[in-house]
Amino acid sequence: MTPIESPVRIEATDAPGQPARSAELDALYRGFEDELLVPLWTEIGDLMPAQPAPAARAHLWRWKNLLPLAGRAGELVPVGRGGERRAIALANPGLGGAPYATPTLWAAIQYLCPREDAPVHRHTQHAFRFVVEGEGVWTVVDGDPVAMRRGDFLLTPGWRFHGHHNVSDAPMAWIDGLDIPFVHHMGSAFFELGPDTVTERETPARSRAERLWAHPGLRPVSSAGERTDSSPIAAYRWEHTDQALADQLALAGEGHPGVVEPGHAAVRFTNPTTGGDVMPTIRAEFHRLVPGAATATRREVGSSVYQVFTGQAEVRVGDTAWTATRGDLFVVPSWQPLTLSTDSGADLFRFSDTPIFERLRQHRVRVEGAAR
Repeated sequence: MTPIESPVRIEATDAPGQPARSAELDALYRGFEDELLVPLWTEIGDLMPAQPAPAARAHLWRWKNLLPLAGRAGELVPVGRGGERRAIALANPGLGGAPYATPTLWAAIQYLCPREDAPVHRHTQHAFRFVVEGEGVWTVVDGDPVAMRRGDFLLTPGWRFHGHHNVSDAPMAWIDGLDIPFVHHMGSAFFELGPDTVTERETPARSRAERLWAHPGLRPVSSAGERTDSSPIAAYRWEHTDQALADQLALAGEGHPGVVEPGHAAVRFTNPTTGGDVMPTIRAEFHRLVPGAATATRREVGSSVYQVFTGQAEVRVGDTAWTATRGDLFVVPSWQPLTLSTDSGADLFRFSDTPIFERLRQHRVRVEGAAR
């Protein structure tokens, strides 16, 4: 068998707590390298830091820059077998050029031209779509056509066949969110092709999943007691999200509880069969800040991606700050302090990897200071 060239490199140092440098120690370290071994005492600072030290960095992508590039890709790049989707991923500057927004989350702008199909496939990665503008596309999930409209949050749980078709004469772009990096690093990905085009061409206003499940506080008796890993609701419609946020703020104005903090309303999309998150690896929320509001500073284990839906927000992540406007996306790495504020009001969509860390009993939150 051909010997493997060892990728392990160990250097003796004079740092505190390290053994005294000697020829014998160097020989020991060369033996470790030959046998693909790494001693803890040379790595403990990186492996066990006092608090999370993520490689991912806080970063913001401007929608006004993303959308024209996606449109140009629509002119130059066909959709079909080989590429499957005209999806352009956000690459975090701290992750070495990998197409990952964070170490666990993928976020991409997907673009579909008029009268175009994205072919059918399925994969073990969990996915969703969030629409910041436009309509005219139906995503078909296991044969169920689901309309995509501005403000809608749409699910494609893992291992469901799905394709998209644009029935309009205008292009449409939206945000895809998936757990691709997590599944990739875990070595658990499967992928399977379906038909080259979407076979179900109906364009109903509501999907079958919505007609069965999307009624507040009600569940079908035919599925009583059933628990599903992902939510059976195919689409969470903007009109319901908007009303829930408005009602929270109205109640607060009347002196009743309901908001997260003064001037800050928020809702979490949930699985009606469990009351938990919509998918096992992804949490999704919508936040509304009234004019003049500012949040407390919050640190959380795990990473998240935000997209500004309406308005304008001042965003501070650690030492980095931006003014984010409609469509802009930004990343909050693990345990980095986040503060949001707005003079004019802002709505923000957020998704995170929190369910992973909650299940591993590694989730932690720290709130610093107070909202105003």
